[in-house]
Amino acid sequence: MGFIDTMRSQGHVVESICRVLREQGCQIAARTYRAWKHAGRAVAARTVTDSQVIDAVRDIAWTTKVDSDGVHVRKLSPEGLYGRRKMTAYLRRVSMPEASAGAVDRAMRTLGLSGSGVTRAFGPRSRPRTALGPATCWTATSPPPRPTVSGSPTSPMSGRGPASPTSRSSSTSTPNGSWPGTPPRPSRPTS
Repeated sequence: MGFIDTMRSQGHVVESICRVLREQGCQIAARTYRAWKHAGRAVAARTVTDSQVIDAVRDIAWTTKVDSDGVHVRKLSPEGLYGRRKMTAYLRRVSMPEASAGAVDRAMRTLGLSGSGVTRAFGPRSRPRTALGPATCWTATSPPPRPTVSGSPTSPMSGRGPASPTSRSSSTSTPNGSWPGTPPRPSRPTS
């Protein structure tokens, strides 16, 4: 910033100074320079609360102990493994009831915390969410059905093989649409 002040005192314009600096690899916008030069600039309320939340999350997530050699050792506490929702609830309960979820989220991201990633051992989220098929019904004597790959000769979706309804030909079916060797369907009485 001192360089820009010196160049301005020589009569150069801020935009041209910033353009030359940008060409040299120093990314400074004219707007940034003017905001820095503005006297009495106020710090945003969000910046202040975010710094307070960062300090609170840091105090919760890590413990500092003095080792036998007199060295300070920082260790991650069990609360440091909390996810964002649980950390927000804990922080509101313990020290900052006014902390927002967004501020805690930004603080955890800044500190490199993301939770343990451990899933539940029991409960609805721990069960597999895939079904074997529609209306799967097993009995004690029947083995579970073997999965088939779509496109295999026995797959119902392949269009070929005995499982496919389109594999009937006119020579193997009877006039009323039943398979050979099966008893004919009773006809409905007409009224």
